[in-house]
Amino acid sequence: MSSAKKIKRIAVLTSGGDCAGMNTALRSVVRTAIYYGIKPFAVMYGYKGLIEDDFVEFNRRSVSNIMNRGGTVIKTARSEEFKNKKGRLKAVENLKKRKIDGLIVIGGNGSFKGAHLLCAESDIRCIGVPGTIDNDINGTDYCIGSITAVGVALDAIDKIRDTVTSLERIFVVEVMGRECGYIAMRVALAGGAEEVLLPEVKPDFKKICREIRSAHKKGKVSWILVVAEGAGHGHKVAHDIEKMTGYETRVIVLGHIQRGGAPNAIDRILASRLGSSAVTSLIKGESDKMVGIIANKAMLTDFSKACKKKQETDQKLYRLLKILEA
Repeated sequence: MSSAKKIKRIAVLTSGGDCAGMNTALRSVVRTAIYYGIKPFAVMYGYKGLIEDDFVEFNRRSVSNIMNRGGTVIKTARSEEFKNKKGRLKAVENLKKRKIDGLIVIGGNGSFKGAHLLCAESDIRCIGVPGTIDNDINGTDYCIGSITAVGVALDAIDKIRDTVTSLERIFVVEVMGRECGYIAMRVALAGGAEEVLLPEVKPDFKKICREIRSAHKKGKVSWILVVAEGAGHGHKVAHDIEKMTGYETRVIVLGHIQRGGAPNAIDRILASRLGSSAVTSLIKGESDKMVGIIANKAMLTDFSKACKKKQETDQKLYRLLKILEA
C-alpha cells in the first residue's frame, strides 16, 4: 500500500461492454465517496470521455433510482485514441486539471489494461471494479452482470423448450462468449440442454451426431444444444448437424439481450459491495489494483494479474450435464 495525499476528488467511469449492475456499482461509488467527504465526478463515455474532458459532478440525487436499471447511465464507448500514449497523456491532463486524486474503472479485461497503463504512466491512483457477463477476470469469484446474464439466457431457453418439445426438432441456441464458455455451460446445465459447445474445448461433431442418432432410434425426438459464440456460429453448427443426422435443425441467436435487463438481487449486492470497496481502497492509498470478492471477502488483485483472462473449463459441470441428459 502506497502512502499518498488525502483523497478529495474521485472520478468514475464505465468502459467496454455494458452489463446489468454497472448502475448499481456507480451508485455505490458515488454515495460511498460522499459519505467519506469526497467529491465524486462521473466520466461520460468511458475512456473517450477522459480524453474529451467529459466530466459531470455527481451528488447523492444524481444516482437515485438507477440501481434497478440495466446498462450504464454514464454510457460506455470504445476508445482507439486511449490505446495510444498521446491519448492517455491527454486523459491524465484532464484528470489533473480537475484535481482528481483517484479514478475508479468499472469494466472488464480491456478496461483494466487501460487502467494499468494509466497507473504506469502517471501518479493517478486507480482501482478497478469487475463488470463483464463473461465472468473471466482473475481475482474475483463473480463479476458484476454475469449472474444476471445467465438468468436472462436461461429464461429464453425455458421458452424455447416449449417450442422444441412441440415441434420435435433439434434447436441450436447460440449464447454470448467469444473466449469463455461461462454463460453457455451454466445455461445448458440449468436449462436441461442435451449438449453444450464451449470455446475452451474443440467440439466433436461426429460424436454429438452419433449420440443424436442413437437417442432418436430409442424414441427421443427433441434436443437443445447450447453453443457459445466462440465455439462456432450457431447457423453453421445447425447446418452441420442437420447434414450429418438428417434431422430438422433450427437455430436461435440470443445476442445482446443477455447484456440487458435489470440486475438480479445477487448482482445488486455484489455491485454495491465492490463499488464501496473501490472507494475505501483509494482512501487507503491502494492503486493499480482491482477489487473482487473471493470466498465472500473483498480482495485486491494487481491489474497485471486481473487483466489476464481467467480460463475455466468446468469439466465437472459438463460431466453432470451428460449424466442428467434426457
